[in-house]
Amino acid sequence: MTMFLILAPFAAFATLTMLTTVKLSLAVAAAIGFGLVGWDLVKGRSLKMLSTGAMILFVTLCGYHLLSKNELSPTTIRLIVDTGVLAIALGSIAIRKPFTIQYAREVTDAEVHSQPRFIRTNYILTWVWSAAFVLMLVADIVSIYLPSMPLWVCAAIAFAARNSATYFTQWYPKHVRAAITASANTAAA
Repeated sequence: MTMFLILAPFAAFATLTMLTTVKLSLAVAAAIGFGLVGWDLVKGRSLKMLSTGAMILFVTLCGYHLLSKNELSPTTIRLIVDTGVLAIALGSIAIRKPFTIQYAREVTDAEVHSQPRFIRTNYILTWVWSAAFVLMLVADIVSIYLPSMPLWVCAAIAFAARNSATYFTQWYPKHVRAAITASANTAAA
């Protein structure tokens, strides 16, 4: 459920651009971004880099479209959003605060937060998401510079990248916990 909420502004934008105007798609994505950040604040949780970054990206793009006479194409906006999200992910690694750690800390015990394996797991998850963001960016670039490429191919690449990263994010922490339990059981025997 959390993964759905984290990705909700992006999913709303992608879906709505197929059904309605760019302005409305951006406005809804910005509103969802505001809602996610507001929900974290109301619940007393920390501001998340990814949610805050998504909100800023969509609010900025929406503001541009409301104030400017020039409208960017949905593909160009996806390119901007994918570049921005990749910058957030890589920036979080560069400042030594992988963005996934903010979400992981909310669902794990405090004594785990400083353990090297917990930190390493979150670096791995953030790198996996960064790779997915790169693939989504490549799909957008292909759709711009190779217009003969069927759009469904680019959409399939983005969909597969996002879903693979989501699956890995759900699987890998369980795998790490199972390895820790197996190691503890072996040591106890």
